[in-house]
Amino acid sequence: MHLKTLKPILWGVIFIMLVGLACNFSSSEETQEPSAQEEQAPAQKAGQPETAGPLPISNLQDVQKAVIQIEAVGTYVDPQYGEYEGAGRGTGFIIDPSGIAVTNNHVVTGAGMLKVWIGGDTSKTYNARILGVSECSDLAVIDIEGEGYPFLAWYKNPPNVGLDIYTAGFPLGEPEYTLTKGIVSKENANGETSWASVDSVLMHDATINPGNSGGPLVTADGKVVGVNYSSRSNADQYFAIKYDIAAPLIERLRTGENVDSIGVNATAVMSEDGSITGIWASSVKPGSPADRAGILPGDIILSMEDLSLATDGTMADYCDIIRTHTTTDTIAMEVLRFDTNEILAGQLNGTALTQSQVVNTGGDNTGGNVNTGGNTTSGYMNITDNTGALSVDIPNSWSEMDGRIWEGNWGNIHFKAANVIASYDLDGFNSYYSVSGINFSASKDWGDIGGYIQLLDGTLHWYEDDCERDSREDYTDGFYEGAVDYWTCSDTTVAVIGARPINDPLAFLILVQVQVNTDEDIDAWGHILDSFDVVGNLP
Repeated sequence: MHLKTLKPILWGVIFIMLVGLACNFSSSEETQEPSAQEEQAPAQKAGQPETAGPLPISNLQDVQKAVIQIEAVGTYVDPQYGEYEGAGRGTGFIIDPSGIAVTNNHVVTGAGMLKVWIGGDTSKTYNARILGVSECSDLAVIDIEGEGYPFLAWYKNPPNVGLDIYTAGFPLGEPEYTLTKGIVSKENANGETSWASVDSVLMHDATINPGNSGGPLVTADGKVVGVNYSSRSNADQYFAIKYDIAAPLIERLRTGENVDSIGVNATAVMSEDGSITGIWASSVKPGSPADRAGILPGDIILSMEDLSLATDGTMADYCDIIRTHTTTDTIAMEVLRFDTNEILAGQLNGTALTQSQVVNTGGDNTGGNVNTGGNTTSGYMNITDNTGALSVDIPNSWSEMDGRIWEGNWGNIHFKAANVIASYDLDGFNSYYSVSGINFSASKDWGDIGGYIQLLDGTLHWYEDDCERDSREDYTDGFYEGAVDYWTCSDTTVAVIGARPINDPLAFLILVQVQVNTDEDIDAWGHILDSFDVVGNLP
């Protein structure tokens, strides 16, 4: 497998820990269907007095009835792994009895199909369609089939610091509804991320986990203070798009208008050496300005109006340019297309993209290699464990290896795991963080522990006495999904991935631990991410 050195800024390059998406990405496994909903009052008819209509939920206990879980199934082009089909799950909430609901743009964008379950009831699946999105504000409005639904109203008072609030939703892709309590800790936090650009957001400490994206942040009487969209879990900092920003946009989106959008599922990206930055289009909406200009999934928008994009790892410049133009303005742009090794020039709402120069991306034209001046695959070798179940590429210098089966107890669970450890100094790696290397394991028995979150949680005590955890981020690569913990251990960065296979989530769990000390180790980390795999039968 060729190393694809262009990484989403979301994952960072070890030393840059950005705000993490709170969206859970999962395989398109068979989904249970939700129970029929309780009968609700019909939606208000045109011309009826306002008092005749249904009332919004007014207590915390009933909030669940208006909170929804959304599964978005689609085909995407990833900067590292090319095209793949998958399903992401997030949360949303109903704001009108007719079935109008709010979620994050990153939950639904690029989806070919939406499935919705209401209130944690998995006996009936509802269809929904996207009415409007805002790429830059990370908001979307959808319309759920049917009517007569319980709904939430906005909290229109200032969300003062210290206000008691609750995060409601369906984390980790599970159908079980959760509610976590906290307070507003900052009214005007920075909202710049690699997937959105919001001028000001609420910071709070009501825990958001992957899968809570798009869910409501509510008061004790069930009023919506904001829309949850991101987290820094290592610092217990969680973020929501507040009412005064979200509500006016949502009113426009529900009419079918797209706001601050050109029609791409966008993420800020950067090559490992920083020589290429831009906005990666993982999908393109048919008929949108981006589509009419000739942008394809997998393209990178390098510049707009001669201004380079994503040089700070965020969507800020991209969104500022879009916000200073109308939807029909002509905007000059330059695009990098890996599939044909071309740089293209053209315009939104103007001249379509045409080739301006040919570049050498140093790869096989599959959409991932950025050549930084040499053969990025030289100096590496593929290794496996003693059972032949595991496969991973490592530096040639990590020539000391141990591939014996790992057998032991995890709490009260007895397990066997395929296991391979490699380093330039195996004894040193097993004793000191300052020695670089990898420990890659996989076990069918770890499913008895729980999911990949429980697996990762079980490793915390290995590090927490000597290290500081910087963050826990979502992980997905088209083949595996899970989470990754980043630790700082003196001068060493340790990355620990817990994950499961997307195509068969119950088959096994994997654990990848890498100690990073040098620039060469960062390159090795990229090779490891591109190559680790379970290729044989596990013990």
